[in-house]
Amino acid sequence: SIEEKPSKPKSDYAVTGIYFYDAEVFDIIKTLKPSGRGELEITDVNNEYIRRQQMVYSVMDGWWTDAGTLESLRVANELATADPSDF
Repeated sequence: SIEEKPSKPKSDYAVTGIYFYDAEVFDIIKTLKPSGRGELEITDVNNEYIRRQQMVYSVMDGWWTDAGTLESLRVANELATADPSDF
């Protein structure tokens, strides 16, 4: 299963948020209930595809960093423009 922002992740893997869905996604969305945050969560859509054994994914090598705040976006920009030999 996929967890939304876990406090203690089960692995070192992250879902980076690049999704492609078939038309069946709209039927799945209709069955969702809002989360504790009052939102429909894309993680619930993905977990339904996993439950149906219809999830297809790829594990990619490399690095990822958050860019969801101004500070983390600044850091991500520095990392993205850094000399590759620094890694």
